[in-house]
Amino acid sequence: MKKLSARRRHPLAAIVVLLLALAATGGLYAAFAPADKAQADETAQSLAIEEGKKLYTVGCASCHGTGGEGTTDGPSLVGVGSAAVDFQVSTGRMPAQQPGAQAPKKKAIYTQAEIDQLAAYVASLGAGPITPTEKQYSPTGADVAKGGDLFRNNCAQCHNFSGKGGALTEGKYAPTLEGVSAKHIYEAMQTGPQNMPSFPDGIMPEQEKRDIVAYVREMNDSQAESPGGLSLGALGPVTEGLFAWVFGLGALIAVAVWVAAHTAKAKKS
Repeated sequence: MKKLSARRRHPLAAIVVLLLALAATGGLYAAFAPADKAQADETAQSLAIEEGKKLYTVGCASCHGTGGEGTTDGPSLVGVGSAAVDFQVSTGRMPAQQPGAQAPKKKAIYTQAEIDQLAAYVASLGAGPITPTEKQYSPTGADVAKGGDLFRNNCAQCHNFSGKGGALTEGKYAPTLEGVSAKHIYEAMQTGPQNMPSFPDGIMPEQEKRDIVAYVREMNDSQAESPGGLSLGALGPVTEGLFAWVFGLGALIAVAVWVAAHTAKAKKS
């Protein structure tokens, strides 16, 4: 009887076995799940590149070459990265309607899903700036005052101190920043589209780009105050000078005519 009772299993033994089985199952999942997820991501990326290549062949290869090497009609896309594709195609600048000094912004002809596929294919041609995440370009928590200093030192020479844009040489221009999304402002700083210099993280860290984005958004806010009063469109000294000449000089001429007319009447009387 003693031997039988000694061999009898403990009441908690079944629970311990069950816990060990669950732990083993969890260990197997932890070992294999990341690999399965990585494989799925790799498959999805390969499909995106494949679809992007089809779109590229139809809409881009005639100017940029069948392998993105560039032609006399378009620059090489090797190494421009996905951020450049997202910026140029999302803003409608590419595909270009016709050759010119500068590609203007227009309505995009691709969906965002197609743009992502194009970007994936171009990115596969060579490493370059990656399309930023919302966390990177979100102005939340950024330093607007510092962004203003950075903008005036690096951007105002071309885009005007209020971001209204301005003329450059040979028919080129710096576009207005009014209504431009935070993502596209950030991507423009990453990639340096057309006549704009690029500001990689080694030159301008991510936080400083976010500060500039926050400043531009604040500056273009319809509720933003103008400490100088009437802004005259915030277009700078050109409009202010025109206003001074047309209205100021006109007022002086009117006063001079009035004085002369009344002086002549006084002499006659």
